[in-house]
Amino acid sequence: MTAYSFTHTPATPMPAEQREALLADPGFGDIFTEHMVSITWTREAGWHDAEVLPYGPIPMDPASSVLHYGQEIFEGLKAYRRADGSIVTFRPEANARRLNQSATRLALPEIPEDLFVQAVHELVTADRDWVPSGFDQSLYLRPFMIADESFLGVRAAQRARFMVIASPAGPYFSGGVKPVSIWLSQTLARAGHGGTGAAKCGGNYAASLAPQNEAAENGCQQVLFTDTATEDTIDELGGMNMFLVRADGTLLTPKLNGNILDGITRRSLIQLAKDRGHSVEERAVTVSEWRAGVADGSIIEAFACGTAAVITPIGQLKSTDFTIDFGDKAPGELTMSLREELTGIQTGAREDRHNWLDVIVAAEA
Repeated sequence: MTAYSFTHTPATPMPAEQREALLADPGFGDIFTEHMVSITWTREAGWHDAEVLPYGPIPMDPASSVLHYGQEIFEGLKAYRRADGSIVTFRPEANARRLNQSATRLALPEIPEDLFVQAVHELVTADRDWVPSGFDQSLYLRPFMIADESFLGVRAAQRARFMVIASPAGPYFSGGVKPVSIWLSQTLARAGHGGTGAAKCGGNYAASLAPQNEAAENGCQQVLFTDTATEDTIDELGGMNMFLVRADGTLLTPKLNGNILDGITRRSLIQLAKDRGHSVEERAVTVSEWRAGVADGSIIEAFACGTAAVITPIGQLKSTDFTIDFGDKAPGELTMSLREELTGIQTGAREDRHNWLDVIVAAEA
């Protein structure tokens, strides 16, 4: 692994009492740590000027191409403070690979995977005191890349900036791990074949916001998108992959078809389920199959998954025409068992058999 040189400009530290008060109940995505990482790329010089500097506004020319042509990608991962005092992240190299896949689709430069991982290490090390230790708490990390060349004209930018910021976080859903209701979007789509659905870019999430508002108006916490070609084949939720569980223990999850983000939590859960001997089918899964399976008892659980929420049990799927309702059977047993296992690996309560954890700060002596 190549060691890159970073310059460090320390921030003025927040008083410990004030920081601890914030960490007692951080919410999600509302508080940010004292530092950030910035690395510049130009076509002529490649990646350079790697630095850790105080968190704050970034200079942005009004003609920066990201503001006009949307060349922007991002990732999400977490750092965990474990009982022995160590701080770890979960599969950061997988986030680096996925960021580069997104970069290729958005005509942005790829960043060396080891530079991505080191940038995460540099920031977490600088802001180690901001990693919370409460139940279901973590330090949420947001690496992102923007095209910041100043010009007007439809072409790939020749200058970009990679940054990492961090936010101490509690549970994604404020009510804790409870079954959520999701709304079937039947008129608005998130992605289409040949588009950017498999890339983690802001435009995909912007496209999900109006349907998410529609979901909220119908008493739902999330929205489900289907393939526009069939209007029945399930793609994913607004920000999460999803699984169905059959009565025989088989897991069903939509296959990666170019519309769906290759979720790292999704991939990890597939492995954990297979470790237990469960069959996992990655294939086209339809709303009709879900509806019929709940009606005849062959489908007994559903859950969504992603870095922010880990696993969220699904209690209902609602639409203008019908409702699929698991009733008091949600959350399902396998849903919660897989969630306990994955979070246990991340926090040190369960064995890391697959060497998924990356230690940033060693255990206290």
